[in-house]
Amino acid sequence: MCVLAHPDDESLGTGATLAKYWREGIETAVVTATRGERGRYGDAPESPGPEIVGRVREAELRAAAAELGVREVVLLDYHDGDLDRVPGAEAAAKIASHIRRLRPHVVITFAPDGAYGHPDHIAISQFTGAAIVLAADTHRVSKLYYMVHSEARWATYQTALKKLGMKVDGVDRAAVAWPDWEITTAIDAVDEWQTVWRAVQCHKTQMSIYKSMGSLPVKDQERLWGRQEFYRVFSLVNSGRTRETDLFEGLR
Repeated sequence: MCVLAHPDDESLGTGATLAKYWREGIETAVVTATRGERGRYGDAPESPGPEIVGRVREAELRAAAAELGVREVVLLDYHDGDLDRVPGAEAAAKIASHIRRLRPHVVITFAPDGAYGHPDHIAISQFTGAAIVLAADTHRVSKLYYMVHSEARWATYQTALKKLGMKVDGVDRAAVAWPDWEITTAIDAVDEWQTVWRAVQCHKTQMSIYKSMGSLPVKDQERLWGRQEFYRVFSLVNSGRTRETDLFEGLR
């Protein structure tokens, strides 16, 4: 189960992982907190409003999830940009209800820094950790992972995109790479990179910023869409400092 903040997080953040495990016959689910209704709406000079944007982005999310073989998409119905104002107990309880229902072995969410300081990403990371504790009365998640990025992966992203960052409360925040020694798990799904790129392209409203990624050299495409890195927050089934190559190590 991936617990994320916005439509497109599932493709940009965890697409290779979802596609890899779908091919292996493992059931996957995506829980998305918002419909991304404050996001872009293609190249339109003005937004048609949050209701229309949210409806279109939800459809894009579902199309991308289908490309990635996701069994179930769940929306928590929170508002884009306001996630850190949601009562934590309420949001954690919502996520916990889906953990109890779907009984995932592995859960993935954002790292505590929210990738580049995005308040929604930080909030969903916190809510997910709390939800796993709440749900343990019925179902114990075996492993929790944070999505993280090495220096090489961030460099590839920023070759095609502007510098990833934002200003929050008057303070600049930006993407910071994780040191290689902190990365506990590296997933190689290079054979899936084209599947992930198709999923990314389902997010048509956002393609004004993503389209330049399509012209990257194949080696960069493979790094972006075919390889992903994680930090293992906890595991009930394995341990040690040897880097994993499988989120289900200790479970198979």
